[in-house]
Amino acid sequence: MKRLYFLSGFVILLLFACQGQVNTPQISTVKTNKKPVTSPKKSHDKKPAWVELKSLDSSFVYDIRYATTHNFVHRKMYPCGKCFVRPVVAQALLKIQKELKLRGWGLKLFDCYRPGKVQQILWHIRPDPRYVADPKKGSMHNRGVAVDLTIVDQNGKELDMGTPFDYFGKKAYHAYKHLKDTVLKNRIFLKNLMMKYDMQPITSEWWHYSYRLKEFPIENWVWHCP
Repeated sequence: MKRLYFLSGFVILLLFACQGQVNTPQISTVKTNKKPVTSPKKSHDKKPAWVELKSLDSSFVYDIRYATTHNFVHRKMYPCGKCFVRPVVAQALLKIQKELKLRGWGLKLFDCYRPGKVQQILWHIRPDPRYVADPKKGSMHNRGVAVDLTIVDQNGKELDMGTPFDYFGKKAYHAYKHLKDTVLKNRIFLKNLMMKYDMQPITSEWWHYSYRLKEFPIENWVWHCP
């Protein structure tokens, strides 16, 4: 019996010894080329939502009508005359201006971004979608992608386009042909140049062009005046 106890104890000791010799596997450290995860860039790293056109080129001419009483409403609706547009529109206008400069000409702007609240006033006075967009749908001006403009020569004189800005009638239509040859040529020249840089016309106003390759929301903000 003693011998049996002795053998049992020996077997137990042998088992513990074997277990002690078992090597615990080591976890190797594998180097990778993956970059550490970073947080999203802060807002100041993003592209600006708006550009004041004159900050990019001082050669543009301005006659922002809704900052005066010289408009069809006969009322001042902007606190001051500034021209803000989306950056993509600003870049298109810069290219157009560059081409015009080769002739000694340039762009003259009557309206750019228009706050949505002003659109409501215009619609109240002239609820005609041929000339004023329904504020429920919003104008391209309210989105910052439309401009009303014309061309001026080297002396700052507007080229003859047949009608003044904000003329409500068939005579301002692109399809209207009962005009002087010089007027028709001026309109065609402006239209082709604007479309070359993705600024599209509308049927009823020779002065209105908008960028339509990307959608933007309607805005109501009003710029700061000094």
